[in-house]
Amino acid sequence: MRTRSPHGPHGPSREATTLYDSLSEDSAAGVIRAFSSSFGLSSRLLGEPVRTQVRNVYALVRVADEIVDNTDPGLEVGPRRTMLGWLHDDVRHALEHGYSANLVVHAFARTARGCGIGADLVDPFFASMGTDLETTEHTPASFERYVYGSAEVIGLMCLRVFLAGDGAAREREYDRLAPGARRLGAAFQKLNFLRDLAEDHDQLGRAYFPGLDVERFCDGDRDRILDDIDADLVAAAAVIPALPSSSRRAVAAAHATFAELGARLRETPAPDIRRTRVRVPDPVKLRLLAGVLLRSDA
Repeated sequence: MRTRSPHGPHGPSREATTLYDSLSEDSAAGVIRAFSSSFGLSSRLLGEPVRTQVRNVYALVRVADEIVDNTDPGLEVGPRRTMLGWLHDDVRHALEHGYSANLVVHAFARTARGCGIGADLVDPFFASMGTDLETTEHTPASFERYVYGSAEVIGLMCLRVFLAGDGAAREREYDRLAPGARRLGAAFQKLNFLRDLAEDHDQLGRAYFPGLDVERFCDGDRDRILDDIDADLVAAAAVIPALPSSSRRAVAAAHATFAELGARLRETPAPDIRRTRVRVPDPVKLRLLAGVLLRSDA
């Protein structure tokens, strides 16, 4: 049985295009629901259309993460490198033309083209993802590049989304707030490195923090890393009040959640961090979200 095409003589109808766009955003939302409960909780505080656009960004990030972090022994580095290259090429093509056969890429491109996210942010992200397929230990310089591409640019992408409706003031505000967005992304990434120390080292064979001997990880190492993270969080907190109202509460909630994670890691003996994954319980996350809402209404 032949399926009737929704295309008219001059290409896709507006109805078909809208349906495809909607389906792509539903796919991005499904990726977030499956892979990121913490993000999903905080994102509920985002106003629309910001919530959908940020989901579109994070869904692409999650797909790339799954390619490089896949532990299936049957999927070797070479095929994963090829898949990552295909994904990068697809994103580049979609940024130029506005369409992709990959629903998650299509959703990302819609957001990127509408909010001013370009190759200056996309390319460093994919460079860092590729690093995970090649590098097991970092120098200070490679660590700085990796954190920028894997996390700071995500903060900058989100900032582009947050400011998309601000017209002529967008670039001026972006330049003013970008350092804080980068520091927030860096803090989140370093906290994830610390709490995933065991998994990254034992399962993926990676040691992110330069000069850290994971086998001899001690409380002094923990505190040194957390001091650096706390400085990032302080710098990031300073710019949150300047964010648009559609994003301010969600970013504050995410900041509070990760600050709580940092506090819990500081209270956890280094041998325990080395063996287990420290997390913030869901009831505590809800309490933190409630606190953000109360402060914003005061």
